[in-house]
Amino acid sequence: MKNFALIGASGYIAPKHFEAIERTGNTLVAAYDPFDSVGIIDKYFPSTDFFTEFERFERHLDKLKRKSLAIDYVTVCSPNYLHDSHSRFALGIGADVVCEKPLALNPRNLDGLRELELKTGRKVFSILQLRLHPSIQRLYQQLQSSPSSKVFDVDLTYITSRGKWYYASWKGDEAKSGGIATNIGIHFFDMLSWLFGPLQKSVVHLQTHDRSAGLLVFKNANVKWFLSIDSSTLPEKTKKAGLSSYRSLSIQGEEIDFSEGFDELHVKSYENILNGKGFGIDEAAQAIDIVHDIRNSTPVGIKGEYHSFAKKPLSQHPFYP
Repeated sequence: MKNFALIGASGYIAPKHFEAIERTGNTLVAAYDPFDSVGIIDKYFPSTDFFTEFERFERHLDKLKRKSLAIDYVTVCSPNYLHDSHSRFALGIGADVVCEKPLALNPRNLDGLRELELKTGRKVFSILQLRLHPSIQRLYQQLQSSPSSKVFDVDLTYITSRGKWYYASWKGDEAKSGGIATNIGIHFFDMLSWLFGPLQKSVVHLQTHDRSAGLLVFKNANVKWFLSIDSSTLPEKTKKAGLSSYRSLSIQGEEIDFSEGFDELHVKSYENILNGKGFGIDEAAQAIDIVHDIRNSTPVGIKGEYHSFAKKPLSQHPFYP
């Protein structure tokens, strides 16, 4: 049984990690979050020591270490801009790291994590759960049998509606979240990188506070992509069905269904990490490069090879700058 500590216990994704730690037969020794709405911990680990001040959390872990109760893994679920800092902290106390996406907002910060891995002998693992999705794994196997020179035409669409609260939170602050492409898109860009190889070209057609669209040219695919948190961009059939999100991946015009099968992916991710098969810094790097380049690109406008949803009318939805 391994000892875990967790940073970011009140966040949306933290319960997935509580469950994964429990179901893989391990224990959560300590958790930290500046916000104290963490009652969900009682469902999994009611004896976990919880802290709202990082200094007390750090001191507690140090005391445990001096009592020979070292932390084996630190799980990082904090806001995106703190991931690399909290991962460095974890390596520094001699723990391996399980980090939510992205490992860092800036690719250059990955170099510091690599250096610390070498110095400490510990490892940083990223949650890249779409690589473990059964439908995506089947697709990967199918693509492996295709000619190595074949280039596929791919459309990726992901719309997940968010209300005004989003813009008042850290997620609405590009400096903290990395913007739309990072916050809701990085798992998809990682999946595309895994499926279709090295990136050769990136064009951004549209980039606003609530949507982004562009073209990614990989070794084996031309991908037109569209991401949005604006409910007005949902297809009419989705709206009529009363749904608030829409996810679509089509290859050569054929839809790939991966609407189900997400419930077990964090557990599978932990199983892989504990069995020495986790995804490290190098596997996560290309998607971080992609979203960094998107964030720092000047949109060219709706021209060339663009996703059809990019032409949808811009929202008049007020937001907090």
